[in-house]
Amino acid sequence: MIPQDAPPTPDATDETAGLVADPAKTEELRDAVQRALKTVFDPEIPVDIWELGLIYDLFVTADGVAAIRMTLTAPACPAAQILPGQVGAAAKTVAGITDAKVDVVWEPGWTKDRMSDVAKLQLGMW
Repeated sequence: MIPQDAPPTPDATDETAGLVADPAKTEELRDAVQRALKTVFDPEIPVDIWELGLIYDLFVTADGVAAIRMTLTAPACPAAQILPGQVGAAAKTVAGITDAKVDVVWEPGWTKDRMSDVAKLQLGMW
């Protein structure tokens, strides 16, 4: 068997830099965006990204732009190239969201402690 190099760790992004949260708009649309994000699953884990604790921050600007900071379960996650796009696409399905900017961040690092009780139960990780 030929050893294979691990895929490179994707760089952190700064798509949300400079965006300003609108508290009223965030309050109005947060639950709907959260529901939309719960339709996105890590392809290797049968739990949605919200319950996995991959979403670190979510706010909406006055113009209806959803700003989402997320991480991945591991820096070499094979889904690193597709999950941020799926997250942005899911957020854009919400009425009132005009665009979505998604940042992948590595600090703080993800641990299973970020998972909800629902996710821990589904995965048997108590």
